[in-house]
Amino acid sequence: MKLKAFKLFILLFTITCSYAQVSISGVVKDDNGIALAEVEVYNLTTNTFTKTKEDGTFSLDKCFVGENKLTFYGFGFRVKEQVVNVQENTSITITLEELSNTLSEVVLIQEKEKVFALNRLKDIDETAIYAGKKTEVISIENLTANKATNNARQIYAQVAGLTINENSDGGLQLSIGGRGLNPNRTSNFNTRQNGYDISADVLGYPESYYATPTEALEEIQIVRGAASLQYGTQFGGLINFKIKSPSTKPFEIVTRNTVGSYNLFTNFTSLSGTNGKFSHYSFYNYKKGDGFRPNSEFDAKTFFTNLNYQFTENTSVHFDYTHFEYLAKQPGGLTDFMFEQDPTQSNRDRNWFKIDWNLFALRFKHHFQHDADFSLQLFGLDSYRYALGYRSNRVSNPDTPGTERDLIKGDFVNWGAEARYLKKYNLLGKKSAFLIGGKYYQAKNTGLQGPGSSGEDANFDLGTDEFPNYGNQSEYQFPNLNFAFFAENIFQLTDKFSVTPGIRYENIQTKADGYYREIREDLSGNVIYDETVEENVEKNRQFVLLGLGLSYKFNNGLELYGNISQNYRSVTFNDIRTANPSAAIDENITDESGYTSDIGIRGKIRDIFSLDASVYALYYNDKIGEYLIQVPNSAQLVRFRSNVGTGITYGFESIFNFNLGKIFFRSNENFIWKAFANVAITDSEYLESNQPNIKGNKVEFVPLYNTKYGTQIGYKNTLMSIQYMAVGKQFTNAENNPQDENDNTYGIFGEIPAYDVLDVSLSQKIGKHFKFEAGINNVLNNWYFTRRATGYPGPGIIPSEPRVFYGTIEFRF
Repeated sequence: MKLKAFKLFILLFTITCSYAQVSISGVVKDDNGIALAEVEVYNLTTNTFTKTKEDGTFSLDKCFVGENKLTFYGFGFRVKEQVVNVQENTSITITLEELSNTLSEVVLIQEKEKVFALNRLKDIDETAIYAGKKTEVISIENLTANKATNNARQIYAQVAGLTINENSDGGLQLSIGGRGLNPNRTSNFNTRQNGYDISADVLGYPESYYATPTEALEEIQIVRGAASLQYGTQFGGLINFKIKSPSTKPFEIVTRNTVGSYNLFTNFTSLSGTNGKFSHYSFYNYKKGDGFRPNSEFDAKTFFTNLNYQFTENTSVHFDYTHFEYLAKQPGGLTDFMFEQDPTQSNRDRNWFKIDWNLFALRFKHHFQHDADFSLQLFGLDSYRYALGYRSNRVSNPDTPGTERDLIKGDFVNWGAEARYLKKYNLLGKKSAFLIGGKYYQAKNTGLQGPGSSGEDANFDLGTDEFPNYGNQSEYQFPNLNFAFFAENIFQLTDKFSVTPGIRYENIQTKADGYYREIREDLSGNVIYDETVEENVEKNRQFVLLGLGLSYKFNNGLELYGNISQNYRSVTFNDIRTANPSAAIDENITDESGYTSDIGIRGKIRDIFSLDASVYALYYNDKIGEYLIQVPNSAQLVRFRSNVGTGITYGFESIFNFNLGKIFFRSNENFIWKAFANVAITDSEYLESNQPNIKGNKVEFVPLYNTKYGTQIGYKNTLMSIQYMAVGKQFTNAENNPQDENDNTYGIFGEIPAYDVLDVSLSQKIGKHFKFEAGINNVLNNWYFTRRATGYPGPGIIPSEPRVFYGTIEFRF
């Protein structure tokens, strides 16, 4: 009996191996019979991929006996799908149809969606590994949304579980979080543009004051917590803004002009082209507006240029430069009572915020003939952000003309280098891949706080001559240094199952060198306390992070994935030493550590349904949070920031897409009808805490439900999208204080109530060169807020925009 079973096993194994040995080869040509190089060839049945050579030939090994669904994509050509039924090694000839400018907008979108589905963060992409990780990609070209103002709830509608801080500043800053991570300026993500860091200081101040204009983007790539191994230690993971590639034409210009409510005006103009081995893409973006509250005007300018030179087919160099500047007046925050009374009011008319951001990047890429890739990225930042205004702890107190304003200045200078080498190799007859890399990062930033002038203008000079006894003054340097090494390996154990272990070594040195001065006066204005404290604090730490990813790909296009990885987040010195009348920070605050895990299923069933549904857990040690304390010898309450304890967030995240047009109107390629459901159900708990009244509470910024539903309908050149979002209530401090609608003092305590928003957008393409877009955001005109700020732009409640309208005209030549 055992012998028969053994023979049966050998027979099945032999049959399986014979299936794997069948190959499909061939040649790809255009309509004129000319061979096409660099055409991407996918076998969706076996999840294998290759590209055509210079002579248009290709070969796919390890294909199944029977039906194999192949997809062919070449830039500038329509995607072709073909089912090939093979019993033995087979050769085929494929002809691709060139894309025509006369195709309708609906057809072009459907072609782009096919390409997007193929390129959706492959397991291996140049010198990066994504196998087994929870990844999400937003294709900007396929969105019908308010791109001019970077409307985050529309742009990120199909990313599960994100929480968003909304502002009325034309989308100048992006603030997103998730899984219990504070959304403020996206500081819990490693934020990149074209693969390089863009935040103020990756270690000491990881806040992003610059957000790449959505109109310039090709796609947004998001990798959740498991990204810590390749990209850094943040709990949130990676967000990478991938800017559009240069046009293949010698010259192309696109200009978009948008007008909207509250005197909004934006202009976006791009210039791009390819001439031989040289290609380029540049844009200029101008924004101005008044905002829906008094004292909310802003004026912003962004310039970007990308220059590329292709030395050979395998070697290229790329240069990026970004300049971003803006000046905004800030209306301040509100108390709960003020918000209920009139959310459009403002009692701050001397608060200003100024940004000047400069980013540099140089990237070298080389593909080796032995199936390996190398990349070297050099990057730098030279920037500043200045904040000026009246910041009373009592938010309801109106600004007092002629008094001092609080001035905070931060200058950021940093640079770094990141090298990566990825090698594909055969192991036990299966193609595996090994990635190794290293990163060096050095920063020398400065922070200054002191009295500003008594005027009303945007004067960012120190006012120490006018106010020598200003209460809180400080000046620091933050020379940070970091080097890291990382490695990952995809072990393709079978044709369907892969295991990807990874490791990262971090060496972090952070310093704070400077002084702070505290001055107190009696009621008569006499100085009764004046002390200057010199500080030279240095923290050195080194540690290893481990992770593991698993992936099993079924024949029907579905994939089962799972991962677990360690995370780490260092304390930011800038936050620790900045005096804030609404907040205080524990002088013994320490770094956070923990891990993230995901288990999910994703994929596409035929061309009518796709999904990504997963459960996750995010575990924190020494989680940094906030709770209320009373200032000694005072009745004043502030939010105290400290290591609160051990916390966990866990939940279910899902995104479902339905191609209703393919179900009901399959024969009409000029009609599109799609719907999506983005549902996240999340819970959380503080498992341990040394502070009273915290253990057993919910973790901050965790709504029980976070849902978005939408549909897109289009016929020929007309498109319309409708989106509805509903988010549950969430706490803003570890003590879980409820909202007090009668609070007319602070506005910084309490929960953020549940809210819902409806958005509608339209698009109409006219001929080859023109497009018109329009929409209404917050159609139901709901009043709500997503943030209680302890510092600028508050302190207090920051109301979200009411109903607003916009219209855009695009010219493309």
